[in-house]
Amino acid sequence: MAPLNESLATTIDVIETKPIAVPKLKPRLQESCFNLSQGILRAKHSSPILSDVPQNLTFTPFATPSSTDAPFQTILRVQANAHKGGFLGFTKDSPSDLLTNSLGRFEDREFLSVFRFKMWWSTAWVGKSGSDLQAETQWVMLKVPEIDSYVAIIPIIEGSFRAALNPGENGNVLISVESGSTQVKESSFKAIAYVHVCDNPYNLMREAFSALRVHMNTFKLLEEKRLPTIVDKFGWCTWDACYLTVDPATIWTGVKEFEDGGVCPKFVIIDDGWQSISFDGDEPGKDAENLVLGGEQMTARLHSFKECKKFRNYKGGSFLASDASHFDPHKPKMIIYKATERIQAIIEKQKLIREFGEHDLPELDEKIKKFSEELNAMFDGEQESLVSEDVSGSGMEAFTRDLRSRFKNLDGIYVWHALCGAWNGVRPETLTHLESKVVPFDISPGLDASMTDLAVDRIVEAGIGLVHPSKAHEFYDSMHSYLASVGVTGAKIDVFQTLESVAEEHGGRVELAKTYYDGLTKSMVKNFNGTEIIASMQQCNEFFFLATKQISIGRVGDDFWWQDPHGDPQGVYWLQGLHMIHCSYNSLWMGQMIQPDWDMFQSDHVCAEYHAASRAISGGPVYLSDHLGEGSHNFELIKKLAFFDGTVPRCIHYALPTRDSLFKNPLFDKESILKIFNFNKFGGVIGAFNCQGAGWSPKEHRFKGYKECYMSVSGTIHVSDIEWDQNPEDEGSEVIYSGDYLVYKNQSEEILFMNSKSDAMEITLKPSSFDLFSFVPVTELGSSGVRFAPLGLINMFNCVGTVQEMEVTGGNSILIDVKGEGSFMAYSSSAPEKCYVGDKEAEFKWEEETGKLSFYVPWVEKSGGISRLSFAF
Repeated sequence: MAPLNESLATTIDVIETKPIAVPKLKPRLQESCFNLSQGILRAKHSSPILSDVPQNLTFTPFATPSSTDAPFQTILRVQANAHKGGFLGFTKDSPSDLLTNSLGRFEDREFLSVFRFKMWWSTAWVGKSGSDLQAETQWVMLKVPEIDSYVAIIPIIEGSFRAALNPGENGNVLISVESGSTQVKESSFKAIAYVHVCDNPYNLMREAFSALRVHMNTFKLLEEKRLPTIVDKFGWCTWDACYLTVDPATIWTGVKEFEDGGVCPKFVIIDDGWQSISFDGDEPGKDAENLVLGGEQMTARLHSFKECKKFRNYKGGSFLASDASHFDPHKPKMIIYKATERIQAIIEKQKLIREFGEHDLPELDEKIKKFSEELNAMFDGEQESLVSEDVSGSGMEAFTRDLRSRFKNLDGIYVWHALCGAWNGVRPETLTHLESKVVPFDISPGLDASMTDLAVDRIVEAGIGLVHPSKAHEFYDSMHSYLASVGVTGAKIDVFQTLESVAEEHGGRVELAKTYYDGLTKSMVKNFNGTEIIASMQQCNEFFFLATKQISIGRVGDDFWWQDPHGDPQGVYWLQGLHMIHCSYNSLWMGQMIQPDWDMFQSDHVCAEYHAASRAISGGPVYLSDHLGEGSHNFELIKKLAFFDGTVPRCIHYALPTRDSLFKNPLFDKESILKIFNFNKFGGVIGAFNCQGAGWSPKEHRFKGYKECYMSVSGTIHVSDIEWDQNPEDEGSEVIYSGDYLVYKNQSEEILFMNSKSDAMEITLKPSSFDLFSFVPVTELGSSGVRFAPLGLINMFNCVGTVQEMEVTGGNSILIDVKGEGSFMAYSSSAPEKCYVGDKEAEFKWEEETGKLSFYVPWVEKSGGISRLSFAF
């Protein structure tokens, strides 16, 4: 779904909408597609979708509620498809805060599902039986070939209860319903899961979540919201670059290195490490210092909304003259390596104590002491050069002002914070006006089968300093208004799902989340233009059903892991394919409500090109987390992603897995390629990725490498792999196509032609490799009969995305606007008489054998990098 036009969205996005009366239309003539009778749930008179359905389960056909704030066109669309869906409910004998009921069973039916493998993250899983489902399944799509259709079962929210699916014995699908508080109990539900049927899997998800949007009225679809300004920009995030050591000199130097390389970021994300945090027992108001690695900060709490000492000590103008030349760009990496040596020694000591009961370990103690002293010495004197003769302010405000003054291309400056402030919330004794208190972190039983997680363990250890729900709006507004006043334009908010585990005294997880998200939404509108929030660690259904009235972008994958934290050396490869799977399949449902963000990566990573290709066609922002220093940036690769001005040739939709990838396991079935598709204004694109070599282990409850699957795999590519009817700009197109498509193979730079009747291309991909296939409809000029198809600048991964406009004038000429600098290529059945770039005639090359037409296009600064190309035949 395409976001609304900017002008329309602007008028509705930051205004609190009120429910409207649903228009009364003629009664629905079509009977419900579902029938529940004699313990069998059928769709369109199909074979059973679910059999052995218990007697206490009910089915209720969808009915439009009496009022909703959904757009009128959405209401009409939902009403037209109302017969395709309905709700499942059940009743128990006695009320409880946690209830489980069977929905029935299915076997020998292919399914695709998404489940939570950690509290914060979810991924895809396939199988053929209800017993194959994984715990905490967020939705399941069943393939029903006997009616050429698909059925979705989506656990939702009813009242104060939230639901998820779980596996049962003998093919049973279990639904688990919980409030998150022993004080909130219920025994009966009428609409705790939604079922929907459709003959198109992509329309299935769109129709189902549109129906839920109208029914629940607690979230908004992506198509209703504006996107943040960073969505089509190139950026840099500090996390993997320097972890918690981030400071003004690191940021300044990092942005400068990109500028020197020819691509200055349009936005930066100052990740974890800038906040004023301290540990319980520390002196109130004093910052924790010398933190380095993720995990060290996870029992700390926020004690002030202002920046920590590292940033407070910045003096206005300090770097404007020197360009932070005093700073050693290799220092963050050196500190990280030393901190890693220290933590590895500590882990080794803990292992010996745990396994052998050995406590007298003088050699290890001495090693830990030595590493600690060396590490502390690295931090000494870090602020010594922050001196300016004409001090114009200090702290974060002065720093962001100087940063923008020096780097004119930089627009957005985001900072990181956790949903509850810091990882463990706030310190009650410092931010007293927020009426916070430390509450225990009680993990839902539904997460018992999830992956071990350091973050969860550390938060459980310390509990959450939870701001009282009645103060949630004041909490966010106080924090965000301060940040906005010092030049921060947005926030990356992490650790969203903590609320589900601290809701005992606050009406349960749903009611607590509603209150917090309402406060966050109001603060977004007031302080961050209603759009400038990236949601992360949020991949649970209650976030999407309760938090997305305003939030319009969020992460669809786990973090970029440059190596396996558990020590598998092959993880440097297989973790990257795993990331592709997370992002691709999560986009099927998350993309209904937010713009998928595929996360950062590092341009010098061994699989950097693999990542870059996926980001180029993801439809979201492109940002890196490169280390600092010589050799840390691959600018040749970066320039295939981003233009000189820091913008990117973004696809107009979000990438989705192709239909023949939906019910496959591209991670460890030894045969499947992951294929994703997206659209540009004048064509489509398919990305093919070999992700084989790793996957989820249901027995071990973790991801692991499967070395026997790390192998070459083969597959096919066809123009019909692109779901052209999903193109948001398909309607109203004035370009007439002949039915043929020009296909450009990125890796080999070959071109060929294909139409719906053509044979598919056979491809083979080596492990951790990829290829991109750009499809451009061939245009036929009326009087001249010339066939023409522009590929754009082929030095960019998303080459067709560089084509901004195309117009056929008369019967023998074409005008094209293209953005960027580099090698323009098109197919032309005849050589043009003349080609122009702007008002200058271009020297072009035309190959009679292939029809390739190519020439160089310069960057035109005065027009924002856009060149007008004209072709006369």
